[in-house]
Amino acid sequence: MLTSTLSQFNLRTAINSGSNTRAMVPDLFRGLGAKRVVLFSDRGLEKAEIVEKVAQIFNLTSQGVGPELVGMYLDIPQDAESLKVNDAVKYFREVGGDALLAVGGGSVLDTVKGIKYALHKNLTDIREAIPGGFLYESFPQATHIPIPHISIPTTAGTGSEVSPIAVIYNEELKMKTNIINPFIASDIAILDPDLTVTLPPSITAFTGFDALTHAIEALASPTATALTDAYALHAIRVIERNLTTAVEDGQNITARMEMLQASLMGITAFSFALNAIPVHNFAHAYGGLFRIPHGLANAVFLPVVMENIPMLYLPKVKELAQALSVGNPSDEADTLLSKVVEKIKTLQYKVGLPSDFSAYPITSEDFEKTVAAVSSDPAALNFPMPAELIRSIGEKVVPLVVNR
Repeated sequence: MLTSTLSQFNLRTAINSGSNTRAMVPDLFRGLGAKRVVLFSDRGLEKAEIVEKVAQIFNLTSQGVGPELVGMYLDIPQDAESLKVNDAVKYFREVGGDALLAVGGGSVLDTVKGIKYALHKNLTDIREAIPGGFLYESFPQATHIPIPHISIPTTAGTGSEVSPIAVIYNEELKMKTNIINPFIASDIAILDPDLTVTLPPSITAFTGFDALTHAIEALASPTATALTDAYALHAIRVIERNLTTAVEDGQNITARMEMLQASLMGITAFSFALNAIPVHNFAHAYGGLFRIPHGLANAVFLPVVMENIPMLYLPKVKELAQALSVGNPSDEADTLLSKVVEKIKTLQYKVGLPSDFSAYPITSEDFEKTVAAVSSDPAALNFPMPAELIRSIGEKVVPLVVNR
């Protein structure tokens, strides 16, 4: 752990947690000076009536007192995509919006962060901001963005409502590109477990594994600090205790609330310990090539990467094992890591997640593209892996690839 070199930790988002906290949204926007709010979400959440549950709150505010909901943009796909960001920016300008309300999972929340950045920089094409696939802006180069912005996550996984990172898919490059800027995070996050109870078990499972991956990669990071470890370790404890319950009993408000907070803690640790993230490296590359949902890709890769790159996880394996309730203090580090990986595989199985990508039609020709994709992903900058290792890990999650 680095103790004397520069580190940064900046959780600038105000957080309101609890059942029905969505009712606070108009008043919170008023406090931020918003007058014309645009809601962003997706068609799945519209169908699930989540969008309406949030939108109708604006009808309860007295005319002329609260901010007005002037439009809804609901065409956001599974991944935050550059072209959709551009289209949504155009819509926001057309309806005369002055505030952003994001309701959804990571793709919606990241899309809105891309919209916010494009509006701030007066862009019509977000790809202009990230031509090389990675944009990192820190204070004081990064400046406050005076656009009122509230996020309501409907999944417990990405924690994107508080993170300074937006992952946006570039359709031309077939690459997940990154904007990192402390001011693109929401001004306020609303963690309302009532809006997550209808989330299907499979999505609950793989978004939960996304949060777990954030926490474990933060803990293993060479640039972790006591601050990030505190968030990472407690996120792991909370996920270990609540993920199975949230998957098996989606109506359990306590488990849903705990998972939302664990998700927030996991991404906070991840964002400010950001360095070696091989699991995310693989997940970004395979997600970009084969459109595998990000949380599912992380879930499949997590135990495999840990088995194949043990030196990254061994330094803090005792703390990790304790957080996951496995092993004994007297166990050797190698033994503890084996028990940790086994616990993760068991959890993967208990929540109904696959251990490979056999459900995806990945051909041998497709597989040959993965080494270059993993190597060229922005996540590879801090932790480059040799081609042999990338191929070896890939072969473990793409079964019988040589026979396809």
